[in-house]
Amino acid sequence: QVQLVESGGGSVHAGGSLRLSCSASGYGSSRTCVGWFRQAPGKEREGIASVITGDGTTYLADSVKGRFTISRDNVKKTVTLQMNSLKPEDTAMYYCNIAAYCRDVLRPEYFSLWGQGTQVTVSS
Repeated sequence: QVQLVESGGGSVHAGGSLRLSCSASGYGSSRTCVGWFRQAPGKEREGIASVITGDGTTYLADSVKGRFTISRDNVKKTVTLQMNSLKPEDTAMYYCNIAAYCRDVLRPEYFSLWGQGTQVTVSS
């Protein structure tokens, strides 16, 4: 079975950086899509980044493009979301999840196994 653990959240001031990690196990397809999502208070869950584990193809939502970077390490079986130039609007609970393959759009409904997430809070 697939197991996911998110870590790296915290509280920072605007302009700061955080690195989130998603440790995954129990999958074996090069097509596997690992996505990062966030849900802010009063808002719907939003897909912000994804990576195909096999070839490293990445996707970033417009809201984070130029500030966030997603990457994968298939030896350590981790996916990293490097978040720079953080803004108060980035405050949310952040989740990673896995789908069998990446679709044309990154929608939470395509991902079924949700963990507890890691909280990111950006002040100022």
